[in-house]
Amino acid sequence: MQSFKTQFTLSRDYLAECFDQSLPHGKNAKPNYLFPVLLLAAGVGTLIFTEHSKVLGYMLIALAILELLHIRFRRAWWLARQMWGKSGGSEVALTVDEAGITTKNAHVKTTLLWPDIERIIETELGLIVVAKSGGRHYLSKSLFTADLVNEIITRSKGECA
Repeated sequence: MQSFKTQFTLSRDYLAECFDQSLPHGKNAKPNYLFPVLLLAAGVGTLIFTEHSKVLGYMLIALAILELLHIRFRRAWWLARQMWGKSGGSEVALTVDEAGITTKNAHVKTTLLWPDIERIIETELGLIVVAKSGGRHYLSKSLFTADLVNEIITRSKGECA
């Protein structure tokens, strides 16, 4: 495999693509509405069936509402957290070579060796690299040529087998 090097910016657009393409393949693909419903039921039940101070019931209802807002705005909240982080907006140097895939910016350097990659999930716009340690890393296909995308997928399958 020939060494490939490129640079990209962790911009809002790149991070939005990362979230949108990774969400269907993550463990929280479908939001869990059970927790806020249980909080709401407990809050209403506390208000109706107890004679004590109503503060606990109102707090449980407020937490249920807060959890529903979290579910509704999770993409926007995730993007805001990423952009506020120290890596948001920074330049990332990406290298794909015989050893593996390396990303490096001013704050973090990550190297995934080919034997450490469990599998690669191909999405419409990118690749989700799943490490054996459980970590997931998204790389946009726009960074690579079509031949290199195929070579990365083939290489990961060859190392995983």
